[in-house]
Amino acid sequence: MHISVETFTVQKRFPLTISRGTTSQTTNLWVRIEEQGTEGWGEGSPFAIALNSHTTSAPKPNLLTSIETEVYQSTGILFEALDVVAPMLEAFSPWERQKIERVLAEAEVPSAAWASIDLALYDWLGKQVGLPLWRLWGLNRRRIVPISATVGINSPEGARQRVRDWLPLTGGGMLKVKLGSPEGIEADQEMLLAIRDEAPQAQLTVDANGGWSVNEALKMCSWLEEFGVKYVEQPIAAGQEIDLPLLYERSPLPIFVDESCFTSQDIPPLADRVHGINIKLMKSGGLTEAMRMVHTARACGLQVMLGCYSDSTLANTAASHLSPLADYLDLDSHLNLINDPFIGATIQDGCLIPNNLPGLGVQYGASHH
Repeated sequence: MHISVETFTVQKRFPLTISRGTTSQTTNLWVRIEEQGTEGWGEGSPFAIALNSHTTSAPKPNLLTSIETEVYQSTGILFEALDVVAPMLEAFSPWERQKIERVLAEAEVPSAAWASIDLALYDWLGKQVGLPLWRLWGLNRRRIVPISATVGINSPEGARQRVRDWLPLTGGGMLKVKLGSPEGIEADQEMLLAIRDEAPQAQLTVDANGGWSVNEALKMCSWLEEFGVKYVEQPIAAGQEIDLPLLYERSPLPIFVDESCFTSQDIPPLADRVHGINIKLMKSGGLTEAMRMVHTARACGLQVMLGCYSDSTLANTAASHLSPLADYLDLDSHLNLINDPFIGATIQDGCLIPNNLPGLGVQYGASHH
């Protein structure tokens, strides 16, 4: 099979601020695998995760880590990894997924680069047999819940404006509020009050991206419950999993983790201290591992959310095929892009619905040529 990789840069309509910083544009990878006249497409997008310095668990062995306190997968790192591994994969057919997986594991390919290959293989498979993935997997699109629209850390007035900006795009029925402001929990509270006032009917979830201490998290979880928040995601930093049981026991709200959970192997140790996990294709290494994570989480009695980084329509459409299996969906990054080159899954009644086209069902947008 022939593998080609190119980069594309996407600009955010509204820059997104979380507890770790602000992003306004990213350069992602577009991977294409061609065999027997069929071309499969995948996407790799960069991300970075800070790990608490007194982390007890070492960073994942299959990730390229620049320093021990951070998981860092830049566009350059991903491109370089694919450049090295692509020639090793040319000898295989896209049908030989187990062999391909072994090569990627032995080459220690970073998860987002792995994801780009995995997505392309699935897209190729679907196109080869003429079926969309959701149908190949026997999933029911009517089970798909609405996606949440993300409101980044902002001033109270800025947050109100973001809620208004989201209304025409998703309907604003589910809002994911980023807290963990460097200005402290008072700033978090003011922002949340402004959003609740602006969108009294919306269902709210909160993601602190590890921005709170244990005491702040306990205080905030009790406070947030009064405002009907559904759950709190990653209240404390990755690497601080030892403190999660205390929160689990005392928080009136369900606790989800994102940065603390990369692959299915991370789930059993978390099962007694969280209520749910956030699965992202770039963290997991693609749809193959994401599916394993769903089943592992369910076996451990946990809830499942599917999330995204600065992914375009390509990766979010891939995730949408798995979304009938999830309790919560945070697949909104592509809706905040000015120049997304792809078209795929569409918003219907606030839900991101994959189409009937074979494979991922993603096309290159004619308007972007």
